[in-house]
Amino acid sequence: MNYIGEDEVIVVRDRKNTINVLVNSCSHRGNTVCRAELGTTNSFLCSYHGWNFNLDGTLLAAPGEEAFYRGELNKSDWGLMRAAKVESYRGFVFATMDANAPALADYLGWVGRLGIDFIASRGEVEFLDGVHKNRIKCNWKIAVDNLYDWYHVKVSHGTAMRVGFVSEEAMAPMSQMVLLGEYGHGIGGPGISEAELAAFDARMANGGDGDAQWFDLFASRRVDPKVRAELGPVGTRSFGHPNIFPNLWVSITQQVCLRIPRGPFETELWWFNYLIKDAPESQRRQAIFAQNHVFGPAGLLEQDDGENWSHSTRGARGPIGRMRPLNLSMGRGRDQVSADPSGQSRIETVVNEHGQRWTYQSWQEWMLADSWQELIASHSQPPTGVV
Repeated sequence: MNYIGEDEVIVVRDRKNTINVLVNSCSHRGNTVCRAELGTTNSFLCSYHGWNFNLDGTLLAAPGEEAFYRGELNKSDWGLMRAAKVESYRGFVFATMDANAPALADYLGWVGRLGIDFIASRGEVEFLDGVHKNRIKCNWKIAVDNLYDWYHVKVSHGTAMRVGFVSEEAMAPMSQMVLLGEYGHGIGGPGISEAELAAFDARMANGGDGDAQWFDLFASRRVDPKVRAELGPVGTRSFGHPNIFPNLWVSITQQVCLRIPRGPFETELWWFNYLIKDAPESQRRQAIFAQNHVFGPAGLLEQDDGENWSHSTRGARGPIGRMRPLNLSMGRGRDQVSADPSGQSRIETVVNEHGQRWTYQSWQEWMLADSWQELIASHSQPPTGVV
């Protein structure tokens, strides 16, 4: 089960192996027909009155069709509602209830696709059963804001660095790279220069000898020419956090996280964990440790962040507090978008708020548009020149 907006949906493969996305609401009285997070089934049976639905959403049978409905129930009219469009990219399934939404490839653009390529380029992955879930009393947008935010690291996560849980070098590098895409997609955080990439290549060619840098661990698979071709010349040098707009975060801890709004003042976080199939056992164990102890309900860094997000929401929601605009000026008008022949533009800079401004600007455009057609025609293109 998952959500599209506030509608609960079922994602299921039918007997033809087609992926269906169905609204989890019986067409008789609205009861949910699936309450399992994952598994297999032959059909969906409503526990209220026994209406039975096929895996493609069609109504198979209803008790008393002849005796109670007098043979007048047209089952073809009463199946489960279906998503208007269902598409996938590299195994990640996206759905929309609006038939006028753009094709997935157009919606994601190169920045959104790159966020998923970061996962897929690491090799064949397997997602683990179960979802880590927790709720934080914050507006969901502050959680998205935070994934671009490398200004908070030394303050919020200072204790984690002091006790050696994470290294300052890896957590707070000065060199940053921001990639901005259409419809609000973005990648922000650490990035390395072309010279640093060349030095990394030289170290790898010598068997990894020399002084290792913070990015060596994350870049070890990027020496593969195939991987570099997938990520592109700019993507290869990016180690930031992708956000697939509006609320899907691709984390470096081999997790993806959905930030699901539960009203304006509460957010539910769903953490999906994956492992790389051909990784050594030591790396798999390291990944599992990070998935349980860095982010998620028991994550040390997540505890730091969640406390701040809830108090940011609390402090800014009052009638007086909300009158004052918040400061989002870091780096504004001082940085330059650099183009690349590959089409991958980027901003190479220090800690900044370019990703946050792009998120809020895009969100405003989504809110003001009355339809997909209007949003497609009027949304901002990624910036060029000085930003």
